[in-house]
Amino acid sequence: MSVDAAPSDLTKVDSAISGLSSSPPDDKAPVKGHRRASSSAAGVYNIADLEKEGKELLIAKETQKLNWRLNTSPATLDEKEVLKKFLTEPPVKKIDLHFPLGLEVTARNLKGVTIKDALDAIHKQFKKKADDEMELPVLAGFEWDKEESWTRLIVHQKKEGQASHVGKKKGKKGKEDDE
Repeated sequence: MSVDAAPSDLTKVDSAISGLSSSPPDDKAPVKGHRRASSSAAGVYNIADLEKEGKELLIAKETQKLNWRLNTSPATLDEKEVLKKFLTEPPVKKIDLHFPLGLEVTARNLKGVTIKDALDAIHKQFKKKADDEMELPVLAGFEWDKEESWTRLIVHQKKEGQASHVGKKKGKKGKEDDE
């Protein structure tokens, strides 16, 4: 079995093995630094940078009123507009969500982690669990404890969701039930 290889192929292989110094210089445009600079939005921070600067995080209050079951898709929520809001202020690229029993999930979005990103990350962990398998199946909200960890939020859960009247439409039937 004979292999015919052109000499130019061998020099490419040899130069790749021996390192970049032996390869001929490229006369093309200069190589740019980090490739994804355009995909991260302005005003969105790395949480480690916020910790260095000592900037405080504020969590969106809407997360406490969702009464969302961890094993259901966030798309099933009535308040779709809430999902588009940033989870924290200032917005961050990624944040760890820590559950009291030790589970930790990470929500990521280079344009700023939204409530939907956080719920999606949580849902991914719980979507295969049945309601009776979970002791606390409903999201109660998030807590940021800078004393414990600057870079993560604590996830609070509860047994049952209270009936939320926010955003629910009352038709003719709703009025009759109230009388």
